[in-house]
Amino acid sequence: MKGPGGCAIGPIRSVIVALIALAATAPPAWAELRIDITQGRAEPLPIAIAEFAGASAEDAQFGRDISRVVSADLERSGLFRPLDARAFIRTEASVDVLPRFADWRVINAQALVHGVANTLADGRLRVQFRLWDVVAEQQMTGFVYQSSPAGWRRLAHLIADAVYERITGETGYFDTRIVYIAERGPKNRRIKRLAIMDQDGENHQFLTDGSNLVLTPRFSPTLQEITYLSYYRNVPRVYLFNIDTGRQQIVGDFPGMTYAPRFSPNGKQVIMSMSKDGNSEIFAMDIRTDEIVQLTHHSAIDTSPGYSPDGERVVFNSDRGGAQQLYVMDADGSDVRRISFGDGRYATPVWSPRGDLIAFTKIHRGTFYIGVMRPDGTGERLLTEGFLVEAPTWSPNGRVLMYFRQWPSDETGSGNRSKVYSIDLTGHNEREIITPLDASDPAWSPSIPF
Repeated sequence: MKGPGGCAIGPIRSVIVALIALAATAPPAWAELRIDITQGRAEPLPIAIAEFAGASAEDAQFGRDISRVVSADLERSGLFRPLDARAFIRTEASVDVLPRFADWRVINAQALVHGVANTLADGRLRVQFRLWDVVAEQQMTGFVYQSSPAGWRRLAHLIADAVYERITGETGYFDTRIVYIAERGPKNRRIKRLAIMDQDGENHQFLTDGSNLVLTPRFSPTLQEITYLSYYRNVPRVYLFNIDTGRQQIVGDFPGMTYAPRFSPNGKQVIMSMSKDGNSEIFAMDIRTDEIVQLTHHSAIDTSPGYSPDGERVVFNSDRGGAQQLYVMDADGSDVRRISFGDGRYATPVWSPRGDLIAFTKIHRGTFYIGVMRPDGTGERLLTEGFLVEAPTWSPNGRVLMYFRQWPSDETGSGNRSKVYSIDLTGHNEREIITPLDASDPAWSPSIPF
């Protein structure tokens, strides 16, 4: 379907129709293999990811593709070091056969993933895998997944999530999506479109055609809608975009400019800034009833609001103290308190899904930084810096941030490149997310249900 100013889109994900735990072929026990990602930078774990088997040529190709994506997901996290398959002494003939652990220990593998893919009589793709602790010679986890063949990549992300979760104790984040602004053209005639992709940059799709400028997209908690700012006929308005249908609609009809929209955790409200008569205040709107509540009442510029994970508090930035700083208030607008006191200006705050940190952009002496602090303002840490780094967004498990990095243009207006990057909370493992065009304003989805 196609919405106003939008592009025709199709289904964005395949539905998983089965998830079955695999029983261990050895006596079950809790293995000792573990990565502690709460204690700073961790040394990557050597892991062997064997090529998944398949009875037919088509199934064997599915197996190769799935194992490749699992390996790429885990390697990109910075916590795992997939071993070169050329070093493997042998690959197990069946997922139901106990591995020869000595063959894996000799190449220093501490964990082993192997599996099999096969097409069922009804056309569905069935994939089963097992994760083994090579040192303890015990199965750590194992599952069977089924989907349409088109969903093979998502099956790979689910397997990577299961491995990540079992070894780190944290929820995985590979089966997620990113919505962002795709950009092209010279600085003074920039074309900006809504785009969506998997967290690894695959399954890329443009959602709007670029006829209207779009900014600051954010997912709803249900993943069905995106809220964003669009300049239609040069008037900025907050819109909702339905991913399944492509339908777009204006959020309210306000007399002033509206911008910086975000959903509440329950998906029932959109919080945003609205500017009228030169003053910017924060408002919350019930998207079911269109009821609007003004949360701030101050002569300063209040903007970039975002809810805490429990929906009880709001973080925003304001220059009410003389310089742009971060503030927290209760969700009804009461008990406003400043939390940032460092040198420079603070902007674009966003609460971690875990509730323990707030990420932000900081500008100091002409340099931009991405940092984090606790909700009370303590523990400020700067993770990366550059000519312009901005718009942090959290992975669903609160362990990784994504943002965009921009480089300066030359005297002709060229070279104004903008790309999306990810970085973990230690300030390490910074990586570019490859996109077909320049990219900015990323927003990470919650975990996709199945």
